[in-house]
Amino acid sequence: MPNDIEFPSLEPFNFLGLEDQTLEKAKAVVFPVPYNSTTYWKSGTKDGPKAIIEASRHIELYDHEFKKDISKIGIYTLAELEVSKNSPKETIDRITSVVGQILSREKFPLILGGEHSIALGGIMAAAQNFKNLSVLQLDAHTDSRFEFEGTKYHHGCTMRRAVEDLGLSVTHVGIRSSSEEEVKFLEKSKKNHVFPAPELPTEKIIKTLKPNVYLTFDLDALDTSIMPATGTPEPGGLKWYETLKLLKTVAKRRNIVATDIVELDPIPGIHAPDFLAAKLAYKLIGYKFT
Repeated sequence: MPNDIEFPSLEPFNFLGLEDQTLEKAKAVVFPVPYNSTTYWKSGTKDGPKAIIEASRHIELYDHEFKKDISKIGIYTLAELEVSKNSPKETIDRITSVVGQILSREKFPLILGGEHSIALGGIMAAAQNFKNLSVLQLDAHTDSRFEFEGTKYHHGCTMRRAVEDLGLSVTHVGIRSSSEEEVKFLEKSKKNHVFPAPELPTEKIIKTLKPNVYLTFDLDALDTSIMPATGTPEPGGLKWYETLKLLKTVAKRRNIVATDIVELDPIPGIHAPDFLAAKLAYKLIGYKFT
C-alpha cells in the first residue's frame, strides 16, 4: 500500500503556509504561545497566535519594500506550546527553555502571543545567550508594576522583572498609560527610558539601546484606528509607516537577537488586525535578514 494519500490540499497551517519547511535550514523560527492566564479583562489573547498564522497564509510573499520574497531565507514554525496550568512562572520557564534551544542553534526566534507576560521567557533566554543586551518595548503601557493580582509574573509586571531580576535596561516606546506606582519606579530607575506617544524620536531611542536588543512588540502600541484588537486598548498610538521606519533603523544599527509580537485579541468578523500582525511579523524577519 502507498505510504501517502495524494489529493489537492490547501497550504500547510504554518506561518506563511510554507511548503517543505525544515528546522535545519531555517534562519527564523516562529514560536506560537497561546497563553493568557494573567489577563484581568478580556481573555482572547490566547487565540492570537492562531489568528496571526491563519492570516499569514494569505499574504503575498513578495514584499515591495524588500523587492523579494523574504520567506526564502528559511522560516520554520514550531507547534504551539503547551502552557502550564500550575503557575505563570512555569509557563515562562518553558518559553525560556524553547527560545534558548532556538538561540543555541543560531536561529532567530519570533514568539507569537498570547499575553505580554510571555515576553519575559524570551528576554530571559536572550539574557542567557547575549551580553550587552537591552530591551526595546513598543507598548501603550509600561508594564512595570512590582506585583499585580498576586503574582510578579503578571503581564503588567514584565518589564519590572527585566529590570530588577535580570538587570537589563528597558526602552519603552509608544507609552500612553502607567499606574502611579510605575511612574515613581520609572522616575527613580536609571535603567528605564520612556518615550510617550505620539513622539517617536528615533535617534534618541537608538542611543538608549545596547549593541544587542530584545524587541518586544505589544500590539496596543499601535493606534487603535489600525489595531483595535488588543487585550487592553488605549486611545492614540503609533501609526504603521512610522513604526516600520523605527524598526528598520533599529535593525540596521543594532543586533535584534529575538523578538515577540503579543496581545492580539482577535475580533470575530474583523480580520484586518490579524493581517496587520502577520505582516508585522514578516517585516521584522525581513529587517533582520536584509
